[in-house]
Amino acid sequence: MSLTLFTGFVQATVLQRPVTLDTGRGELFGSLLLPKSDNPVPVVLILSGSGPTDRDGNNPDGGRNDSLKRLAWVLAKHNVASVRFDKRGVAASLAATPDERNLTVDAYVADAVAWGNKLKADPRFGPLILLGHSEGALIATLAAPQVDAAGVISLSGSARPIDQVLRQQLAQRLPPPLMLRSNQLLDSLKAGHTDDNVPAPLQVIFRPSVQPYLISLFRQEPAKAFAKLTMPALIVQGSNDIQVQVDDAKRLKAAKPDAQLALIEGMNHVLRIVPNDVKRQLASYKDPNLPLAAELGSRILEFIDGLRTR
Repeated sequence: MSLTLFTGFVQATVLQRPVTLDTGRGELFGSLLLPKSDNPVPVVLILSGSGPTDRDGNNPDGGRNDSLKRLAWVLAKHNVASVRFDKRGVAASLAATPDERNLTVDAYVADAVAWGNKLKADPRFGPLILLGHSEGALIATLAAPQVDAAGVISLSGSARPIDQVLRQQLAQRLPPPLMLRSNQLLDSLKAGHTDDNVPAPLQVIFRPSVQPYLISLFRQEPAKAFAKLTMPALIVQGSNDIQVQVDDAKRLKAAKPDAQLALIEGMNHVLRIVPNDVKRQLASYKDPNLPLAAELGSRILEFIDGLRTR
C-alpha cells in the first residue's frame, strides 16, 4: 500500500508494508513506513512500552491512543522511515512467546538487535536510530551498542530501576495494607524470588505468571546503561507525564552529559498536550484523535537531521 502525502509544497509518497522477522524462537510481526526516495533514508526502530503494549502504542488494559503509530507517520512525512513491531507475546507476535512466564528483558533486547541488524543490511536505509518509549527506552538503551546504532532516543524513559518507579506510583493509589504487601512483593522480586501470595487487587501488576519477567526487569539500572552509550542520544520528556518524572530525564542527562535533553511543556505519557487533571489524563490514553505534541516531532527530526551530517 502506498499513500501520497502533501507536506507544505512537497509531495511525499510513503509505502506502508507489513514486515516480519524470524528470530529462530518465533516470528515477530511489524509495520514499515518507507518514504519513496532515490537515496537511503534514516530508519527508526520504534520500541513500545511495558506490558501488552502493541506496535501502535496501544494496550488492552489502558486503551487505544495510537501514539507510536502517529509518531511513525510524523517521521514518514519528513523523509524518515520507521519499523514498529509487536513484541513477542503481544498481539500479532503472541505465538512467539505465548506464555508470559518465559518473557525476559534479554529476549526483548535480542529481538531489538535482530530487527536492527535486518534494517542495517537493507540498502534502502541509511542511519539506524533506536527509539524506545517508556520501558522501550530501556530496551533501546541496552540494544543500541550491540547493533552499533547511529543514535538512541529515550522517550518518556525512566532513569531509576523500575521497582523504584512502581513503589512511587503505587504509593499514590494504594491503601496502607495493600501498599505494605506491595512493598513486600517488590522486595522479594528485587531479591530474585517469586511470591505466589498476591492479593486480588494486586494481581494485574504482580500475578505469578509475570513475576519472572519483573525479576529480569528489576535487575536493570537504566541510568547506568544510558551512561555507557557512545553514540549520540536524545532524551525527550513531557512535564505532564503522570508515569515518568522530569527528574528521570534530568538523571539520564546527568548520566550522559553529551546527550540532548528536550523537556516538552504540557506533554503527557502518551505524547499529547494534556493538563495535569486526572480525568483528562486518563481520557487521553483512550483518544487516538488527539494530536501529538507538535514539539515532539520537531525535536526528534532535528536530532535525526544532525545524524545525517555526522
